[in-house]
Amino acid sequence: MKFILVDDHFLIREALRGVFKELDAEATILEASRWSEARELIERCPEVSLVLLDLVLPDRDGFAALEEIRRRDSQIPVVILSGKCDRDDVVRALEHGALGFIPKSGDRQVMLSALRLVLAGGVYIPPEILRHGDPLASVQLDSLPAKGSPADLGITARQIDVLALMMRGKSNKAICRILDLAESTVRNHVTAILRSLKVTNRTEAVVMVGSLGWGLPRPDEDSMLPFVPASEGSIDRPRRGRPGEA
Repeated sequence: MKFILVDDHFLIREALRGVFKELDAEATILEASRWSEARELIERCPEVSLVLLDLVLPDRDGFAALEEIRRRDSQIPVVILSGKCDRDDVVRALEHGALGFIPKSGDRQVMLSALRLVLAGGVYIPPEILRHGDPLASVQLDSLPAKGSPADLGITARQIDVLALMMRGKSNKAICRILDLAESTVRNHVTAILRSLKVTNRTEAVVMVGSLGWGLPRPDEDSMLPFVPASEGSIDRPRRGRPGEA
């Protein structure tokens, strides 16, 4: 595995280097203290497994950096690292396609669990964001099964492909292009997904899926095939579908 760690504090990078090595002892860890350095690394290493991006950098706002990564149509998973756990920051990061938001105040085990979840295809959201009283807490978590698969909620294989791209902040038009579907078909899939999850918008959908801990297909050319739930305890993998399957 190959990781890019972007933070302007040496001691934080040193600590996170140990976290990455615990994830994979053979991992290659590339470090940058500025966005300009990180951009060069990302351009040079498109096969990187994950980018851990500090929200405050000396030469670039973290959100602007995240948006730039997504504008380049990169499929690299990006997790935001922040010195504070602010609800608006979390929501904004998710809306821009981040797959996780990790407060720097979290302990080592929290960071390990969060990164493992993202690498397995999930989304990490700080638990405190979902506490009662927060607007996102209106998501009806209790109304869905604590464990289970998308199929348990009636979400189809193709809708899983759409959902995986939604989690990366892709627009309907981008999803149309990637999956080779009509825009009306994608709109119908998105509406069905929101209904199945009992949410009203994409941000709430990301919160819900992050809470359920589903492993979704990675949205690249090889994985944008119909999704089939794997056996319990394993990561869900896509399978090849029939030509013309919607």
